[in-house]
Amino acid sequence: MGKGGEKGGESGEPEAQIRFYTWEEIQKHNLRTDKWLVIERKVYNVTKWANRHPGGQRVISHCAGEDATDAFQAFHINPTLVQKFLKPLLIGELAPGEPSHDRDKNSQLVEDFRTLRKTAEDMNLFRASPLFFSLYLGHIIVMEVLAWLMLSYFGTGWITTLILACILTTSQAQAGWLQHDFGHLSVFKKSSWNHIVHKFVIGHLKGASANWWNHRHFQHHAKPNIFKKDPDVNMLHVFVLGDTQPVEYGKKKLKYLPYNHQHEYFFLRDQLLKSQLILPFVRTTIPCASPKIGSVDSFPRTSPKSLARLSSPLTAKMFPFALQSSRLCSSLFLESHWFVWVTQMNHIPMEIDSEKHRDWLSSQLAATCNIEQSFFNDWFTGHLNFQIEHHLFPTMPRHNFWKVKPLVKSLCAKYGVQYEEKPLGKAFVDIVGSLKKSGDLWLDAYLHK
Repeated sequence: MGKGGEKGGESGEPEAQIRFYTWEEIQKHNLRTDKWLVIERKVYNVTKWANRHPGGQRVISHCAGEDATDAFQAFHINPTLVQKFLKPLLIGELAPGEPSHDRDKNSQLVEDFRTLRKTAEDMNLFRASPLFFSLYLGHIIVMEVLAWLMLSYFGTGWITTLILACILTTSQAQAGWLQHDFGHLSVFKKSSWNHIVHKFVIGHLKGASANWWNHRHFQHHAKPNIFKKDPDVNMLHVFVLGDTQPVEYGKKKLKYLPYNHQHEYFFLRDQLLKSQLILPFVRTTIPCASPKIGSVDSFPRTSPKSLARLSSPLTAKMFPFALQSSRLCSSLFLESHWFVWVTQMNHIPMEIDSEKHRDWLSSQLAATCNIEQSFFNDWFTGHLNFQIEHHLFPTMPRHNFWKVKPLVKSLCAKYGVQYEEKPLGKAFVDIVGSLKKSGDLWLDAYLHK
């Protein structure tokens, strides 16, 4: 049970009673209807607040019963401002004899990581360069304008169509990386400014919902590659991932698909992901779309407000014509492959398993790897080749990842935490190899266990 205590104020009068809790008690409060968490040794009851949490109730729920200090610092660019929302939720503190970190985590590693973060802050690595992001947005706009001019000047010939598809694919991919920056609050000092521009970029340039992205993506960052917590590894029975899930499926004789061939049909995931964004738009906004098409109606309705645009002003304007000529479809096909292969190369080949309650550094490094740096790799991946640094410091502007990288590698070497880095080509090959390995594990368990 929590223990009570009192503190005297400056006037000598007793202040409100402070309750002290043990980790054993705190860890019991990790249920859907009962959620506590710890931030800097203070205990908060977030049960009712979770549904009002701007980042979604799931991301905060995933930290219930745990020390959420590092996650809290990672996701908020102004922790002092957020404290005013936490204050009414405060119910006590950790008992004086309790360690600051739960579940026997390496306290020295945790403290050294927090020191590293403070060093990065002192080096101004969380300060964005306006010039970098202005030029980045500018080169996307240039591609959009160029596509307009080509269409107006050269017409709709096949050569023009192919060139337009390449230009639109590139602009869409780069707009995707840019919305990622604003979504992580890594550009402006104020959260509200980042949210406004994020909604513009992902809405008007990408045709997706900012709320949908926030609620899914922050769960991924909080618990990467953790089943039931990371939506990116919730494949709806299309894939089996890691080493444990395939064996579990095999033993239970679950065969929704021939998983031993999943490395061969992985490319279909690209189109499935894109269809989740496009098909609701088609049903909601295109008058000629038949309401009887099962594949369209099978998707949930999305807010018409968030579907008032498809991908960019150009592609939205071209959509009725492109639907017939396959111009837009070609662009979407290419961009979806670009997006999925880049985003999955850092995670699928890594450890994918159930919750192990690791410290922030160890949990992120177990689920992520880096790709070698080069000008092309930086541009092609939107700096997601620095996936380790991005996961450790989500609000850090991407152009500073290379500066903090040596500090991260040094800390990992000190504690024997694996820091994996590989060439771009090998990263793509490893996706296929990892899926094949998991598929083979499933087949063996399905046939013999």
